[in-house]
Amino acid sequence: MLILDKPPGLAVHRGPRGGASLEDWLPALAMGRKRLPQPAHRLDADTAGCLVLGRTKPMLATLGALFAAGRAEKTYWAVVRGAPPQAAGTVDAPLLKRSTARDGWWMAVDPAGQPARTAWRVLGAAAGLTWLELRPRTGRTHQIRVHCAHLGCPILGDARYGGGEGRLHLLARAIALPLDPPRAAVAPPPPHMRAALAACGWA
Repeated sequence: MLILDKPPGLAVHRGPRGGASLEDWLPALAMGRKRLPQPAHRLDADTAGCLVLGRTKPMLATLGALFAAGRAEKTYWAVVRGAPPQAAGTVDAPLLKRSTARDGWWMAVDPAGQPARTAWRVLGAAAGLTWLELRPRTGRTHQIRVHCAHLGCPILGDARYGGGEGRLHLLARAIALPLDPPRAAVAPPPPHMRAALAACGWA
């Protein structure tokens, strides 16, 4: 297996409109093996940080089972506009995919959607921004982005969900996998997040 620090702006899979993606780099990541490594989960193109790949079929199956069962412990950092209502808590809000011809698709909190839960806590704050640690308990598309907006504090740079223009301030900070032996990794904040994190107390 491999754990990569994926840069922001790089899609994991090649989209219908083309453009660069992690798939372009898989031959280089094979490191002599005939089989190309494959992602065990997904990150949004604009999300930086820890991405796990399996190098063999058995490992990819093992990793897929861990992620499907919610046993992969994922930790995210986000800088959000505004602040949540308290210092820590859990968002329990189901998500449903919606789309229109004009606006494309997005995820929305809807009782008819799939269950989605995210634990969060405040790590720091300054000047109308808050630094959050988030631990998703489910793995829905755009879950952290929508749940932050649902809390009233959209992620900085998340234009789709109310965070304004600019680069998305969301980092897949750490991953812990209950393998034998256990595996874990931590990703540093990408350059575009560092000023806002520092303002909120990160050093």
